[in-house]
Amino acid sequence: MRGVMVVDDIDHARPLVIVTGGSGLLGSKLVDRLHTDHRVVVLDLQGDPTSPVDVDFVCTDLTSDESVDRALQRVRRLHGERIASVVHLAAYYDFAGGDPALYQEITVNGTRRLLEALRGFDVEQFVFSSTMLVHEPTDPGDDIDESDPITESWPYPTSKVRTEGVIDDHSDIARSRVILRIAGAYDEDGHSPPITNQIRRIDGKWPTSHFYPADPDRGQAFVHLDDAIDALVRVVERRSELPDRLPVLIGEPETLGYGDLQDIIGCALHGTEWRTFRVPALLAKVGAWAREKNPLGEDPFIRSWMIDRATDHYDLDISAAHEHLGWEPQHRVGDVVPVMVERLRQDRDGWYARNDMTPPRRMMP
Repeated sequence: MRGVMVVDDIDHARPLVIVTGGSGLLGSKLVDRLHTDHRVVVLDLQGDPTSPVDVDFVCTDLTSDESVDRALQRVRRLHGERIASVVHLAAYYDFAGGDPALYQEITVNGTRRLLEALRGFDVEQFVFSSTMLVHEPTDPGDDIDESDPITESWPYPTSKVRTEGVIDDHSDIARSRVILRIAGAYDEDGHSPPITNQIRRIDGKWPTSHFYPADPDRGQAFVHLDDAIDALVRVVERRSELPDRLPVLIGEPETLGYGDLQDIIGCALHGTEWRTFRVPALLAKVGAWAREKNPLGEDPFIRSWMIDRATDHYDLDISAAHEHLGWEPQHRVGDVVPVMVERLRQDRDGWYARNDMTPPRRMMP
């Protein structure tokens, strides 16, 4: 997003929406959907030069009190104090595990800074992008809904649990709070590290692609990026109709097991089902540790700490999303994965580059 917004050019008749993290993959798509009917202000560290020029971008560092205060002062000066919705997408995430201190400083404390800086504004709605992973995992066939237990496990969902608590502690900042607990996002180009790395292992015919340290019928729910965006837009548009506090699970209601996903990828890549064998967790941990130290041709995406998560399973009950938002997903990951693979075939180097990976070295005939 570029250019300087001129006060005289601002259409104050359109409701004001602030999007943090609006230059990211999810945020930029949301901004594209909202900007025609809303005044959109993006708070982010980086701007996107391809985004609409009528979007006001404010460089903002959530780890700095001064930066956040300065950003909100600019919003007040140019747009006034009435805010229809604050959609808070900015957070820290590192699939390799990451630094727990950064989860605390960016996701948890950054949200606290944002909420404190919003004092004095007339905020109708505050929306937070949480994760389904805040819930305790379950067993296949046992659906999770928003009333099910919340748990602190590994750093990413733990940061989301604690941030939900920060938002509840600041319930006076906005008239309503919506917590979207979103499943793993993906699209036709991939953009899902678990899926794209699974594709990469099978594409390279790596021996490790045939092994899984848990029941292969277990898996995690996903949601297409377009469906996630649709849910966010509905939240903003229906803000006057929603409860004061609304947690909502956003994901596909059918969860594919890891083995089923393996077969879909194997058929799309090699024309055959991909046999998956269960291995003991301890052996898998030793193997993951060894690959971290000496990859032997494989990039060590699988870390030893991930082995403990292999038994986790997430089936989602999305009735709350249907009831309050009129939302249901229009895509299914099992239908889209073959499209991912076809796009890989059409532009191999580009596909891997878009997913921040290098093409695999073929390890088996």
